[in-house]
Amino acid sequence: MPHHRLAFLGFGNVGRALVRLLIQKQSELLTRYDIKFIVSGIATGKHGRAIDPDGIDLETALQLAESGENLEQLCVDTIPLDNFDFIQRCQADVLFENTPVDHTSGQPATQHIRRALEKGMHVVTANKGPIVHAYRELTELAHIYNRRFLFEATVMDGAPIFSLFRDALPGAQLNSFRGVFNSTTNLILTQMESGESLDAAIRYAQSIGITETDPSGDVDGWDAAIKVAALVTVLMGIPLTPQQVERQGIRSLTPDNILAARADGKRWKLVCSARREGNNVQARVTPEGVSASSPLYNIEGTTSIIEFETDVLGLLSLRESDPGPETTAYGLMADFINAVNQN
Repeated sequence: MPHHRLAFLGFGNVGRALVRLLIQKQSELLTRYDIKFIVSGIATGKHGRAIDPDGIDLETALQLAESGENLEQLCVDTIPLDNFDFIQRCQADVLFENTPVDHTSGQPATQHIRRALEKGMHVVTANKGPIVHAYRELTELAHIYNRRFLFEATVMDGAPIFSLFRDALPGAQLNSFRGVFNSTTNLILTQMESGESLDAAIRYAQSIGITETDPSGDVDGWDAAIKVAALVTVLMGIPLTPQQVERQGIRSLTPDNILAARADGKRWKLVCSARREGNNVQARVTPEGVSASSPLYNIEGTTSIIEFETDVLGLLSLRESDPGPETTAYGLMADFINAVNQN
């Protein structure tokens, strides 16, 4: 029975949620999929790096990370100098690359993934940057080394968007999609419907931990744009960067705008869309007042939705209610199972 060594590059909320999920599912992974695993390496941005080829004690690693202590005390050899040294020495079969997203260049995550594939590792990521900046290169590199490069958790967390087209819809051409992808802005708009200002709604989102101290990536539509670019690049086969997505965030919306829309039977949503036009695509992120007849109308709080139009089916929708680190972790675990079972 294969014994898979896993390494974590990035050990924030999602990485730790994945460890907890793997512990919870350990027996099921063994009985249903013949998968045994250990974690041979963990690298963090702020709390050091640790390598143990015989397996890091995961409960201890979680306790150290969540208490803000350094993980280097778990390292049985020389502490890695940087992330590339970590990849070189962690002896993993699968790398989970979950470093912070850079929507302008996709670095250094792209180089992390490239190095891991060249070392013979499968790579699973929730990082959207490498998808929009290096999808074809990394996919071809994975093929050369007979490895898998999977990224289900990059859009709508654990919802099976990429695998839906890869596995369940062979021969289908995606002509367009439309949806609400950014949980933070949807929660902010929901809060504003109760009369809160934009700033107050942002502070609430920050207080419950779903947006950063600097909320511009969400509020100005960059997170939504990079998700649109990832979907177009992979599912439509047309390379697109977030800078090429027509983008308008929600900063200009006021409580008066929100309440006026409700009085008119509409609700404001930050709508993400793309439509194939010959060999090109028109992609947008923009606030829209949607009517009650739209499937986007009842999407509240942090819930997300996407509606696909293909050449062979009618409209097909996926909806994910109240996602969090645990749902993103599931997307990563599903990719892990698929990677090692389909090698």
